[in-house]
Formats: sequence, C-alpha cells, structure tokens
Amino acid sequence: MKVAIVGCGNMGMAFAKSFLQYDLVKRDDLMLIEKSADRSEALKAEKAGMVVDTIGPRVAEYNLVILSVKPQDFASVQDELKKVLQPQQVVLSIMAGIPISLIQERLAHKQVVRAMPNTPAMLGMGITGFAAADEVQIGNLRKVENLINATGRSIFLEDEGMLDAVTAVSGSGPAYFYYIVKAMVEAGKQLGFDESVSTLLVKQTMLGSYNLIQNTDKSLDELIKAVASKGGTTEAALRQFEAGGLAETLIAGIKAAQTRATELSKG
Repeated sequence: MKVAIVGCGNMGMAFAKSFLQYDLVKRDDLMLIEKSADRSEALKAEKAGMVVDTIGPRVAEYNLVILSVKPQDFASVQDELKKVLQPQQVVLSIMAGIPISLIQERLAHKQVVRAMPNTPAMLGMGITGFAAADEVQIGNLRKVENLINATGRSIFLEDEGMLDAVTAVSGSGPAYFYYIVKAMVEAGKQLGFDESVSTLLVKQTMLGSYNLIQNTDKSLDELIKAVASKGGTTEAALRQFEAGGLAETLIAGIKAAQTRATELSKG
C-alpha cells in the first residue's frame, strides 16, 4: 500500500506514524505533502516519509490519498489534486464538515471515503467513524479500514449523515472531558489543594474510573450506585448536579455540536 497525505498537521501525522509503527506502509511508500516551509523542514527532520511541498504527477502512483487539510483550505488544493487523481485511487477525507458528494464533485472522482477521527488518534487510542461512497470497492474499503484501525478503533456507518453525530459525540468529545477535568481541578484548588496536587487527584481518578468501566460487567448506573452510598458525600454532590441540570446541559451541548456540524456540511 502506497499512501500520500495532503496536509501534515497533527492528525495527518498521527495517521502517518501509526501506519509506520504497525508496518502497514513502508517509509518509502509514504508521501507527505505540506505547503508550509517550516512544517516541511520539521517533517524532513522526522524522516517519516518523502516530503514534498506541491501536489504533482507522482501522486497518481499512490493507492490512497488522505485529505488532511483544514476544511477551509480544501479549495486551495482541490484543483491541483483533480488534475492528477486516477480512477483506481481511493481518497480518504478527514476534513470535518465536507460531505462525500461535494468531494466527489470538486475532485471529479468517485472512490471517496470520509472519516471523523478524534485527537486521541495521536496516541493510537482514537475512535473514528467512517462512511464511503457507493463506488468504493469493498476490497479498497477493507484496506482503508485496516489503516484507520492503526490509530485506535473504528466504526463503519452506512448512513454518512450519522458522521455529524460522530463529530458531536466523539470528534468533539475529548474537549468535553477536558472541560469537566478542568472544573474538577478548580474545585480541588478551591478546597485548598495546590494545582499540581488537585490535577493529580483528578487525572488519576479519571484514569482509574475509565479502567473500571472497561473491566466490569456493571452498568454505569450500578457503578454510580457503588460509589454513592445513601446519605453520603457522593450523593450530596450528585444531587447538586441534578439540581443544576448537569446531564441535560451536557446532552444539549452535544446536540448543539451536531447541529453545527450539519450546518457546516451544508456550507
């Protein structure tokens, strides 16, 4: 498998490094296309693949072309890419908000897969939802899925429209957890801890709680009940959360993210 990545920011490089780590793509078979001179120099120093600053005829030699530019930068690369793409190549877009049909139209290319990863992919712990155009051959789709799984886990969606929900739940999801962690750290500081101590308490609590979720047969309600004894301290906190509508506010926020994702996809 030969892979060209157009746009080598954090997410593009997360994919590149995962491919190399699991030996899914050879270093000599990886092309990194980055227009920023400073970024190109940094990529060359990393020696993650062949680094170029323009989309040229050699792109046609690669089985998979990953579009990892910012959505607002797609217009600046689409014409160059359209000139060199070949019908047998697969385009994998990880640009947020740009639907498959628009990518097909602008590139005059049928085999398009669209994916929504999240930032933990940079550690190989991401979750990516992806959908594909009807024209993508099943063998090619399986190859793309294997590459995506190098960054963590994935879920295939027959309905591309559900990618807006993926964006809201898991694409934006890390920020929600960071927001809650930040609030808990602040609470610890207000209770008298130094920031470093409060941060350690909260981060380790989050890590331990995650592992309990992953390694138990209990439901989330059962796990909550196991901590919240009747009339105790946890129950007092949970009652305050309920009084403030914390769950409803989180759900409303996630729905707002989905609405915005849909707005962006419509231009």
